[in-house]
Amino acid sequence: MVEQITIEEERISAKEYIDFLKRTDLGLQYPKERFEERISKLVSNASISLIARNEKGLIVGVLFGLTDFAYWLYVTDLGVDRDFERQGIGKRLMKTAHEKAGGTKDIAVYLIANENAVPFYERLGMKKANDVMQYNHIEWTEFTVK
Repeated sequence: MVEQITIEEERISAKEYIDFLKRTDLGLQYPKERFEERISKLVSNASISLIARNEKGLIVGVLFGLTDFAYWLYVTDLGVDRDFERQGIGKRLMKTAHEKAGGTKDIAVYLIANENAVPFYERLGMKKANDVMQYNHIEWTEFTVK
């Protein structure tokens, strides 16, 4: 039997998100510096906060995004629990976020993909872009969320 997964717009706590990160590879994208403080800001301030839960209420997927609801959506975080990968949850999260931001005909989607996730995004029809500018001089010490 396939488990029922629901996706809702929901704010979760920093603790809930950190617990979720331990069950994904998404936590590799964050710097060690002021980690908990920054995660708290992230979960509080994302324009779009989508949470996928299984029948038992466990968080199995998350998408956070920033949008102007007119032209663009920047996906800051998209992750799926390792035990729930390859069930279409990430695809459903992306589709739902795109719709909530304003739809495929109006909203361009941007994100920074971890190397292992590039094939997933390509299957969604996304392409690598060369026209993105960056300013990145932040403190960044790599670590793994445990």
